[in-house]
Amino acid sequence: MPSDPLSHLLATLDFAWRHAPPGGPMLTDIQWRADACGPGSILFFQRFDDGRSDAELFERYLATSPFAVLVTNQMLDCFERLPFKGIYVTRPGDWPAVVGRFCDVVYPLKTDGLGFIGVTGTNGKTTTVKYLEAILAANGRRVLSVGTLGVSLDGAPLAATGFTSPPQIELRRLLHAQMQNCDCVVMEVSSHALDQGRVQGLPLMNAGWTNFTQDHLDYHGDEAAYFAAKAHILDLIQDGGRLYCNSREVARRLAGLGQSRVPIEVLDAAPLSPEAITAKPFLALEHNRCNYALARALADGVLGPVARDDWRHLSPVDGRFECRTSGSRTVVIDFAHTPDALETILTAIRAGFPSHRVLTLFGCGGDRDRGKRPLMGAAAARRSDHTILTSDNPRHEDPQRIIDDILAGMPQEGREVLVDRRAAVARLFDLLHERPHDEPWVALIAGKGHERYIDRNDRKTYYSDQDEVERNMRRLGWT
Repeated sequence: MPSDPLSHLLATLDFAWRHAPPGGPMLTDIQWRADACGPGSILFFQRFDDGRSDAELFERYLATSPFAVLVTNQMLDCFERLPFKGIYVTRPGDWPAVVGRFCDVVYPLKTDGLGFIGVTGTNGKTTTVKYLEAILAANGRRVLSVGTLGVSLDGAPLAATGFTSPPQIELRRLLHAQMQNCDCVVMEVSSHALDQGRVQGLPLMNAGWTNFTQDHLDYHGDEAAYFAAKAHILDLIQDGGRLYCNSREVARRLAGLGQSRVPIEVLDAAPLSPEAITAKPFLALEHNRCNYALARALADGVLGPVARDDWRHLSPVDGRFECRTSGSRTVVIDFAHTPDALETILTAIRAGFPSHRVLTLFGCGGDRDRGKRPLMGAAAARRSDHTILTSDNPRHEDPQRIIDDILAGMPQEGREVLVDRRAAVARLFDLLHERPHDEPWVALIAGKGHERYIDRNDRKTYYSDQDEVERNMRRLGWT
């Protein structure tokens, strides 16, 4: 029987198929990235049905990686090209549990005394998690937060992961490194993470669900599968915990799936005093008050339901309704990148600025759900006086083709196209500058939010909507 714990696990776990050549190097570590492997690494390679062939995956990830052992979730038509590697294929449905067993050896996690809280939903996850982080930290808790904005400890950034919810091995690695430094872990839980088992074994004391609208159908296939993936968050909530939800429709659909062992409580937008709205204008938006209500309920599960002015501890979240004002003109940067998010933010702007005209700039990402593009165009056209269509993260698609998909949902008038995003932002400012100085306008720059890059053809080039706003304000002499 192998003496080292990683080899022992490989020898004793029940796999669907295995190829274990004799000998080989001592196993030293586990990895989820092929380019991070050394000669003693076990590479956990999760295969998705994303249209790429096994041959393509082999050439891109496996051919030159020096790993010793490959663990996959399904048979690949390239195993014969790895004759001297150990190869193990998990049984259907076993992938998260198998990866978790190896994580328990390499990155053991002490969960006693450590509270885990997860937040899922199409939009609002990041804002809710950052609100919750601020409330808990202000009340003396040491908080590790994990989400779209990276990993933070008590609000101070620690690392960027590039994921809303990091892959299972990466998540366990960072939790293992920080578990002695925190009392609570608050994290965004994406549908991809729930579907792929990235959060396997994490005991949630409570969880939140913000909302549910169309997104990620490129991955899930249809809306029913997307909802079912998110519903798996109920499986992670421990006995005695509950799911707080901002959407009665989500609660109704969850009830339609059958009796849940976890209570589901629906919350309304938090009522706030004029003092609070004046001090924290981003809370004038109803969806932010919904996010705040969710954060407060989740905080109560840790702190107890006592009277607190939690709103005093909140700050605007990076790339979420960031405002710059010059005279009668307000420029808003927001991450809105789904039809519902764009509709929601524009509706909130119309309600909050009833006398203002609205100018919207946005694009859609490539290699993602094409069906949402005309819906976003229609939402912008309904709520805007003028729209500028531009590029976002085209990835491997032609930016003009993406824009053409958006245009299909829009009328001919009241729109223009500038593919280059820097040029489009400059055009937005020029349009505002041409209008009478006392004519009130709100300009929404949507889609990028906190992101500081343009992703095209596997290359991320630095770009920031915030930088472009500042540059154009200086160019035009706005204060």
